[in-house]
Amino acid sequence: MKSFEYADETISDKELMIAVPSIIIGLGILTLPKDLAEDTIAADGWLAIFITGLFFIGYAWLLTKLASLFPHQSFISFASSLVTKPIAIVFTFLLALEGIFIGGFVIRAISDIAKEYLFDRTPVEVISLTFLLVVVYAISGSRAGLFRINMMFFPIIIWIILIVGIFSINFIDVTNFLPVLQTDVSGFVHSTKTSLFAYSGPFILLLYTSLVRTPKNAPKRAAYGMAFVPLMYIFIYFMCVGVFGYTATANVNYPIIELAKEIEIPGGFFERFDSIFFVIWIMAIFNTITMALDASVFALESIFKLKKMQLLYILSPLVFLIGMLPADILAVERFSEFVSIYGLIIKTLIILVLLFMVKIKKTTKKDKTKK
Repeated sequence: MKSFEYADETISDKELMIAVPSIIIGLGILTLPKDLAEDTIAADGWLAIFITGLFFIGYAWLLTKLASLFPHQSFISFASSLVTKPIAIVFTFLLALEGIFIGGFVIRAISDIAKEYLFDRTPVEVISLTFLLVVVYAISGSRAGLFRINMMFFPIIIWIILIVGIFSINFIDVTNFLPVLQTDVSGFVHSTKTSLFAYSGPFILLLYTSLVRTPKNAPKRAAYGMAFVPLMYIFIYFMCVGVFGYTATANVNYPIIELAKEIEIPGGFFERFDSIFFVIWIMAIFNTITMALDASVFALESIFKLKKMQLLYILSPLVFLIGMLPADILAVERFSEFVSIYGLIIKTLIILVLLFMVKIKKTTKKDKTKK
């Protein structure tokens, strides 16, 4: 089958904006309320989301600003001009690894959730492989097409979150939000660190900004896109704590899915709203892994003289094996933490080095001009 090719492989700054929450919110929103409720009292966890949200809004702007300084240049191209080609290759490979790790984690996590709620008699390996094949098929087509899929799926995802919130209002007990700010300092520190794990994925900004037709507006758009994420996280967190209380929320693996189970649509039109929520939420998971894996392919294409499909054939089994490595749910959680920490360290290291070199080159250029 011949894939449909768009007129060009460029994207708009708006499509880049939507890509940011699309890659981040997939799985983080399912487990974040539980993780925060374990460390905080009542609804104090929103403060951790707010703090990390502000940090990542600035972080997204900085990542995109750096890439936009070199319009329409690939990451390896402008990095080579700053730190030499060999170091740029290492940086590009490290970014590609983050996408591969995210892909492996997402494949395993969505399979575990699907087995628990939908396919209780289907092996995790079968669910993972089936989902991965669909992802590979999507990535094998147009890269610009993936951004258009994000544009199509994202409003649906927002609507399902709003519907969950609206129909949960009747179950909310406002006393679950009290007392306010009773969590100790160590609890706030730990919850802030925990919420950092829910923001994996901004590495795509270093890679995809080169595709943006008007890179001048890209940093602002990326910041707007990142601002969606803490807003959605806080909204869902308040819903979960308001309905279940922070103690019950801390003891439920996926509070948002359990919240969807509690919803009753008037008229009995939908008897199991949670199944509808889960099906739509698979769209969010699909966006996450397709963007992460395609970004890895995009990065590796600039290093190796291989076509997209050749790289996909190599990376797909690797992603599947990585996803199957964790032995149980605790190992999956530890792997999630590793992926988040790895991504944060690598991106921070890369951006600090490159911004430092930009500053040095600007200073050197000014000195030469004066002479």
